[in-house]
Amino acid sequence: MMGKARMFFSEEKNQKTFNSPQLQRSRSRPISSNRRWKQKSFGSFLQKRTFFFLAFVSFAPLFAQAQEPPAVVSTTVAHASDWQDTLQAVGTIRAVRGADLAAEVAGVVDTVEFDSGRDVAAGTVLLRLRPNDDEARLADLQAATQLAAENLARDTKQFRAQAVSQASMDADESHLLSARAQVAQQQALMAEKIVRAPFAGRLGLRLVDQGQYLAAGTTIVTLQALDPLFVDFYLPQQALAELRSGDRAELRVDTYPGRVFHATISAISPKLDPASRMLSVRATLPNPDHALLPGMFANVEMNVGPVHRYITLPNAAIVYNPYGSLVYVVGHDKPATVHQVLVKTGPTRGDQIAVTQGLSDGETVVTAGQIKLRQGSAIVVNNSVQPLDESAPHPPEE
Repeated sequence: MMGKARMFFSEEKNQKTFNSPQLQRSRSRPISSNRRWKQKSFGSFLQKRTFFFLAFVSFAPLFAQAQEPPAVVSTTVAHASDWQDTLQAVGTIRAVRGADLAAEVAGVVDTVEFDSGRDVAAGTVLLRLRPNDDEARLADLQAATQLAAENLARDTKQFRAQAVSQASMDADESHLLSARAQVAQQQALMAEKIVRAPFAGRLGLRLVDQGQYLAAGTTIVTLQALDPLFVDFYLPQQALAELRSGDRAELRVDTYPGRVFHATISAISPKLDPASRMLSVRATLPNPDHALLPGMFANVEMNVGPVHRYITLPNAAIVYNPYGSLVYVVGHDKPATVHQVLVKTGPTRGDQIAVTQGLSDGETVVTAGQIKLRQGSAIVVNNSVQPLDESAPHPPEE
């Protein structure tokens, strides 16, 4: 009962407060004009600030571009050229005929009949060993042969007169044949003490002197036929499908910078090296001026497969990005500006790269200074310095 009474008096007090004249006047009092002006001014300030910010964002690139000076770049004209797959290897040059000459028997050097580095014909005498009693032994055998021949002739006459038997005739013939064989044997032994050039070529350095004792097989001098020459090199097994006997190859050696030697594939090994899976190939090249020597190494290059025609640019003209490769193409407007073109690149050779899609023959492309460019940038062309654009560059010799 007491709780209900307190609740009643509390509600009555709240009702009186809500209906009090002071609260009613404050609720019905209008907002002052100064407060409304402040609210209106703040809203207008926000609208103006937003307008100027959007205008700045929209026209800032144009203002910046108008203030930037034209970028100085170098350019080149894209052109179409023939492309063909290339195989490269390092080969060793060797003589078609080459040998280290030596005596077949031991002996003392009697005479040396050649000069180092001289060209000789086949059969030229180069060295003689001391003959000792070889000539006397040969004369003895020749005398025995002559006697055997006379005995055979005498017995032949007697055999016709039936004075000797057939057995005596057979023995005489055997003695004559044996004597002739011994003469031939002695002559062969004497020939082994004379060293001759087995083929025409150029001699190397003399390695023996007169009076020196030589064991059998001691090298006297090297002889090399210098025209033509072989070049042996190795290629991976993938090249076997494109390689044919008779294909052309180009050789370059650092001894003659800029000079190209032409060779022809003459033999392909029927077996690959099971350890390296490499294919042995041999080419033959003419060497009429004897510029190349056996033992030199050469860089071998071969064009294989069909010929393709691609747009060709210096490798420096391509701008590589994660989203693709692009080039800057120069427009025809004045002043000159550039625009970006996405391209698809193909194989490379030396300083050049093939463009398979995105570019046409005859278009002008920026080759240097791309880091300063963007879409629509103004440029000034200065081609006094150009990047390297060689299909087969070679480093300069020191």
